[in-house]
Amino acid sequence: MGDGGDPGDMDGGGGERWSAVAAGWAELWGSFAAPVWPSLLTAAQVGRGTRVLDVGCGTGELIGHLVRAGVVAAGVDPAPAMARTAGERNPGATVRDGDVEHLPFEDGTFDAVLAVNALQFADDVDDALAEVARVLVPGGRVGIASWAEGARNDLDVVERAVAEAYEEDVPPDGPLRAAGGLESALVGAGFDVVGSGIADVPWSAPDDDRLVRGVLLGEDEGTTAELAPVVVAAASPFRVPGGGYRLANAFRWAVAVAP
Repeated sequence: MGDGGDPGDMDGGGGERWSAVAAGWAELWGSFAAPVWPSLLTAAQVGRGTRVLDVGCGTGELIGHLVRAGVVAAGVDPAPAMARTAGERNPGATVRDGDVEHLPFEDGTFDAVLAVNALQFADDVDDALAEVARVLVPGGRVGIASWAEGARNDLDVVERAVAEAYEEDVPPDGPLRAAGGLESALVGAGFDVVGSGIADVPWSAPDDDRLVRGVLLGEDEGTTAELAPVVVAAASPFRVPGGGYRLANAFRWAVAVAP
């Protein structure tokens, strides 16, 4: 499922394909990355009144968290249905269509920019970080979080089984997933890293149906039916007592100060 390493990556599908799965994403994955939020927000010095842009905001779960904390939140997403859902859920926030390399905001608009499970989808990471720097105030902070290397993610076990069923190769981990990858990208773009770490981000499914729909988000009905037994078999090591599944995963994060 691509370098993103998560369901919904859909082989790098663009905004149209992400829009098609907006409802499923909100149901199955929307708040999945919440365990990494506290580290990002603390290191990025986000608090009441801070002006924050959530890049790749999806269906708006992080924006909602920010709004409830008194943050002046905005969001941007390249999938119109994702951005629309985020805006409907958070009427107090400004949410627009756009991507990390073309942010629809004026220079120096934000005190902090957050990108959770988003930067790896940029065509050019350097261009994306330059655009982030543009919309930050001088000395503003950027917080990035994304999937750690595949060996740290139970989800990768299941995705590899799906790939093998189609006799496909699993793409190697991209540079942002490795230890030090986020920090290296930020330093290369002229930022000063002030914090980094790793967070556990488990994903749970109460039954086979939710497991299959989550892992195969974006696939058509026929493909989902064909691959369902593969997914269930591959996830069997992660069954929990009483039924359901718990897959352990990890996100790396880094926060840096703009030049």
